[in-house]
Amino acid sequence: MSIKTISVAELHELQAAGRPVELVDVRTPPEYREAHIEFARNVPLGDLQPVDVAGGREAGGGPVYLICRAGGRGKQACEKLLAAGLPNVLNVEGGTQAWIEAGLPVVRGKKAVSLERQVRIVAGSLVLAGVALGGLVHWAWYGLSAFVGAGLIFAGVTDRCGMALLLARLPWNRGPRPGQQPSCGCATAKDEVK
Repeated sequence: MSIKTISVAELHELQAAGRPVELVDVRTPPEYREAHIEFARNVPLGDLQPVDVAGGREAGGGPVYLICRAGGRGKQACEKLLAAGLPNVLNVEGGTQAWIEAGLPVVRGKKAVSLERQVRIVAGSLVLAGVALGGLVHWAWYGLSAFVGAGLIFAGVTDRCGMALLLARLPWNRGPRPGQQPSCGCATAKDEVK
């Protein structure tokens, strides 16, 4: 499946020219609150429903641009929407990271530990625990390290990480519940996760 892309410079030019741009940021709410493009709407990848993106859109309407941290989750979101029959979707090359590196404006808020760092911390802790328990308690604990290693290889080959999907569902990686105020001053009503 071929995914169409757009550079951050091209996206910025479209928005600066006053053209309507529907930008969906598929990162977790804490990542979004840390730094996001002002006109982006946050819908985490795990919550992304094609019917919500397509709802209210005319057939043949303008494109939907998907962005994440560096491009991987944006590509997965494009695949999900294409598979659901929404044809006009584009992945923003390099994601929010490329936007920031290009010196383009972002809304900054509360600093958060990225999902990628959380995965590295948890995976490293599980491998270390497996080795320690394997040496101190019973050799079968080495299987924990092997299991995590196999999961990391799978994630690297397929660009899909089960541990990241699980961590994204934890309370600190979720947005505020409906009616609850966000914990940072950067979010407005339009920024809340729907």
